[in-house]
Amino acid sequence: MESRLRVQGHPVQPMLVTFPFGLFVSAAVFDLADVAGGPAFLGEVGYWTAVAALVAAGLTTVAGMVDLWDVRAGRTRRTAVTFNLVNAAMAALFLLTCLMRAHAPQRGATGVDLATELLALAVGAVGVWLGARLMRQFDRRRAAEPSGFETLGDIPGATVEIIRPPA
Repeated sequence: MESRLRVQGHPVQPMLVTFPFGLFVSAAVFDLADVAGGPAFLGEVGYWTAVAALVAAGLTTVAGMVDLWDVRAGRTRRTAVTFNLVNAAMAALFLLTCLMRAHAPQRGATGVDLATELLALAVGAVGVWLGARLMRQFDRRRAAEPSGFETLGDIPGATVEIIRPPA
């Protein structure tokens, strides 16, 4: 999948998607510890970690929509649309738990909150699988492009010099 948002030739969205998913996993771990009888502040930390993940998910969604703009119809577009919808579903489930906890004085997790978060993570695992599938499709297209340190020598004004070891 070709991307409009790129850094050094690499698409930005796959880099960004790791932040919300990692934060969602962290929030679920904090909430698990809170429900299992840990200190009360762990529920608060889990709540704010989920809020940070929702902000990161919003930024990732914007990058995904920009990338989706130019994807031609076909298998890659269907996979990209499904990937974005699955990630949006995961974020929506976490948003639901955050809204349920927003007015509580301690914002601690309940068993229902934890179950919803674990369901969201299961949905997110499908998103990870779809993202890997997209990257494989993207890598097949890039396989014909030159790669490695040899390409650095072709860049005018490159500050990296490749010196081969003596034989």
